Amino acid sequence: MSRRLLALATGWALLASPLAPSPGPALAQTGPAGVDAEVSFARVRAVNLARETAVKLNGGLRLYRPAKCMFDTSLAGGNCLIRRDKRGFLFRFLGGAPGWQQLGLQPNWETKILVSPNGRQVVQVLFNRPPRNR
Repeated sequence: MSRRLLALATGWALLASPLAPSPGPALAQTGPAGVDAEVSFARVRAVNLARETAVKLNGGLRLYRPAKCMFDTSLAGGNCLIRRDKRGFLFRFLGGAPGWQQLGLQPNWETKILVSPNGRQVVQVLFNRPPRNR
């Protein structure tokens, strides 16, 4: 068998393999009630951008960690996403010193950020201060 024919046969075998990459991303997600059945790329980008913005504003990961919900991209913000509309994604989340949630400590910061509908730009940081009374 010629090398060219062997390469072609190998390529076809890989495409037919169950380990071959799928033709497109699977977006369906299962999660708690109230979470979209389908998590869009824009929503995942938005949660990542909101989290990264808060980290930068609050001194970096050495000093600050956002709430756990901001790290769960399978739920794209979960309970931290408080609104999604034509203006974009609105996130509100607490934060604190590294380990604050794991150690059961109180958060010392609250952030509210609006990210564009495509998830690529921070529209406005609405709040970034010590937590308000709840």
